[in-house]
Amino acid sequence: MLPHAALSADETRFSPAVLASLPGRLRSAQRVFSRTGGLHAAGLFTAAGEVVAVREDVGRHNAVDKIVGWALLDGRLPLAGCALLVSGRASFELVQKAVLAGIPLLAAVSAPSSLAVSLAEEAGLTLVGFLRGQSMNVYAGAHRLVA
Repeated sequence: MLPHAALSADETRFSPAVLASLPGRLRSAQRVFSRTGGLHAAGLFTAAGEVVAVREDVGRHNAVDKIVGWALLDGRLPLAGCALLVSGRASFELVQKAVLAGIPLLAAVSAPSSLAVSLAEEAGLTLVGFLRGQSMNVYAGAHRLVA
């Protein structure tokens, strides 16, 4: 199945309240960041907000690569029904990685690039940016959020 088709078939819905809780859950799981304050993180969560995996690295791209690599080695791809949260911006490349891994929702605590938004729309990925407190911007795929 092509990645776009897999995302289109994923009917998982996400609660804004659960999404709002993810940055705190990610931060709590960041062991190295709590000691150094100098690493990015990527977290994979269920639609209920349960932590599936968290990885840290100096680069947010590397942290995402570690999540996807773990999932590949563990036979978990595609990662249907999951949300990926990154501790920085949502770039085009991070959207690509989420789509190829079959992750239906990518959230970031900062802004997405315009190219990231375009690809998310084309691929059927739900893209959330500026996820801070109870506030968030939904740039693509709002149909996956529970009203």
